[in-house]
Amino acid sequence: MGIFVSTMKRGAIITIFLIRSIALDAQTLGGSSVFNFLRLSNTPQLTALGGENISNQSEDIGMAFHNPSLLRQTMHTQASFVFNSLYGGIKNYHLQAGYRDESLKTNFALGVVYFNYGSVDQTDASGNIMGIFKPRDYVVQLSMSRNYLSRWVYGASLKYIGSRYGAYTSSGAAIDLGLSYLDTSAGFQASFVIKNIGTQLNTYTVSSREELPFDLQLGVSKRLKNAPLQFSLTMNRLHRFDVTYNDSVYNDENGLDQNTKSFSLDNIFRHIILATQVYITDKVEVSIGYNYLRRKELNIATSGNGVNGFSAGVGVLFKKIQLRYGQAYYQSSRAYHQVGLNIKLNEFSTFGKL
Repeated sequence: MGIFVSTMKRGAIITIFLIRSIALDAQTLGGSSVFNFLRLSNTPQLTALGGENISNQSEDIGMAFHNPSLLRQTMHTQASFVFNSLYGGIKNYHLQAGYRDESLKTNFALGVVYFNYGSVDQTDASGNIMGIFKPRDYVVQLSMSRNYLSRWVYGASLKYIGSRYGAYTSSGAAIDLGLSYLDTSAGFQASFVIKNIGTQLNTYTVSSREELPFDLQLGVSKRLKNAPLQFSLTMNRLHRFDVTYNDSVYNDENGLDQNTKSFSLDNIFRHIILATQVYITDKVEVSIGYNYLRRKELNIATSGNGVNGFSAGVGVLFKKIQLRYGQAYYQSSRAYHQVGLNIKLNEFSTFGKL
């Protein structure tokens, strides 16, 4: 246990230097980094809360995949199985399971996210079909967390990332670090997460290594004392204030303003995701989220954009099983759907009894 604590302290010191250097140099915008599938939500509850939420400390182990400090002792032997259907026949699967080691006073979780993009025709320069290839992306992640005093939890996730697009393959390694605070009497929760500190191990081509989708996130959640409501605010990309992507060619073709102000309310709200949860009963909860950045980046200037950027979901929670559903809009009239099942394995057998 002493070795573990010492390792975590060294990691924190190293991380401080990494943050200082990355925060000064990071200029990567969305789509300009490699392995951007790491940003996508892996569980229906996260999808329903706007795609990013690091402070909602529920009994869903899937939420700990994007914030290791949300991994708790109560998630011992809990397993999460998620299926996600995206556009174009793309399939996404998530599996995660937790374990509590009492001798180390440490919580562990092993998780996998896998993207199957189907079969794609492989052609030559003239368009002749030479065969097919099956593009794939995946990440394997080991997470751990420990309590500090009565209200703090700190954690880390180690990731191995793999990607294959026919003859082009790439891999990478990264680490996430998280810190959470919970005051149950006040219904207040807060978390800070540093995501994707790492590098490509090998690149798709002989060119130089690309940046990973590094992110600094801060989130707070507040559950009302006299009403069945909880509100969450998540701030992302805190290492870079101006996250607007100014495509001068597109703006010119569509008659849009090409002069953007780095300091504006629009730019501030691009960092913010809002969400709320309504607890219908102790077994049913409804979630609603709004991702302003997603709406702004995917809106089409010359057409209606409907509920693009909004998301919603529902959870039905029993002692042994949780059933969850989430949907998010990336286009004005089409949503993608995600379903998940969480099972507490030690409720069905003597496996993992503490």
